[in-house]
Amino acid sequence: MINFNSSMLKKWLEENVDFLTGARIQKIQQPTRRDFVFGIRNNGETRKLYININPQYYHICFMSKENEAKRLIEIPQKPPMFCMLLRKYLENAVIARVNQPEYERIFEFYIETYNELSEKIYLCLAIELMGKYSNVILYNYDTNIILGCAHNVGAEKSREREMAGGLPYVYPQGRPNGWYQGESVDNIDDYYAKVIFDDKFKKLKSDCAQIVNRKLKKDKSSLKKMRISDDFDKYRLYGDLIMANLYKGRDYSKSLNVFDYENNKEITLELDETKTLKDNANRFYKLYNKGKTAYEKITEFSCALNENILYYEQILYSLELASNIDELLEIKSEIEPEKTPKSQKKSLLEPIEIDGCKVYIGKNNKQNDLIVSKLSRDEDFWFHTKDCAGSHVLLKCENPSDNLILECAKLAKQYSKGSLSSKVGVIYTKRKYLRKPPKANLGYVTYKNEREIIL
Repeated sequence: MINFNSSMLKKWLEENVDFLTGARIQKIQQPTRRDFVFGIRNNGETRKLYININPQYYHICFMSKENEAKRLIEIPQKPPMFCMLLRKYLENAVIARVNQPEYERIFEFYIETYNELSEKIYLCLAIELMGKYSNVILYNYDTNIILGCAHNVGAEKSREREMAGGLPYVYPQGRPNGWYQGESVDNIDDYYAKVIFDDKFKKLKSDCAQIVNRKLKKDKSSLKKMRISDDFDKYRLYGDLIMANLYKGRDYSKSLNVFDYENNKEITLELDETKTLKDNANRFYKLYNKGKTAYEKITEFSCALNENILYYEQILYSLELASNIDELLEIKSEIEPEKTPKSQKKSLLEPIEIDGCKVYIGKNNKQNDLIVSKLSRDEDFWFHTKDCAGSHVLLKCENPSDNLILECAKLAKQYSKGSLSSKVGVIYTKRKYLRKPPKANLGYVTYKNEREIIL
């Protein structure tokens, strides 16, 4: 990645000094602790100045609307304290001049404003673009005392240059090799917007995968611990055998010899000698009912765990498939619905066309659900890989040819976990044979009257 050096800063300042000088700072926002957005207006034009002090891609530029979207900027409801400080002193103030100390990666705003006593003061906002030492510092130019910093630097971090409110502001001592060497770029905003977008996109995808993998691991562990015992049926048999042999036995006995007609052999039943034969039979019936209930509950819970495992595997596949930020945000909203902004755009699927018919391909569970619940009609055809995470494919055609069905089946394989397998089963059926069970996971359906194609 190209580093933002002093030569690039000098060139950028030369291109924008006329606009900045005499401009008014209208709005100040701090989306994160490492980036800032200033609304600056001059000569009837408003621009957004973007400042980033992240050690990975520190830079300054005027930001276009398109690249603002690429940076995935979200303004917090409660601004950080440093942002409030900047607003207090700089909002609606006029930039008197701008400056770059020679060979330094430092950009300075000099601003005339007023303090609480309506006295004119001269402030400087220093933007230091120095890798891991990048910072934004507001200080009083007349007294050289720092009013506040984006990051305070204590003695434990730097013996030579502490940075905090109340301390004097000093320039950094010395410069490392290559401080002001390197190539320039034609458009700083475009370049760093792409770098930031790629980094945030990768991190968002990784964060989503971690959340899903954590849930998947938990459910797989729970399923592994499930022990379903079906030997409870023997207690029903024991109760029946006692009841069938009441005339032969005696109450309050330790045991009873009976013929097991189901297994065709003589057996001895151990009894509770403090109970009658009927009470012993009822005891076995209770054990049977208890075991049966436990078996049914464990079976139901195991089925739910298996469904969840398939669901999480489907989400992981959708994350692999996601190629743009809208698809990724859809998946994130599914994983963490409580953190999803209400203003987020709804799923919008664009069909492709094959032989004059529309074909929809769901890239995640929200899109899969949209296909089944909104876009499909009873006579449309639905395709999906068998026992394999993949996309729902919908063919809107009442009488498709064999070739068209084959092409849709190929799409279902292509957009699935089994895309590279030598043999994958693809099932298809009409939409009217699909059913979404109550409280089922998003995108989950059951089907009947299906046919299978091996690809």
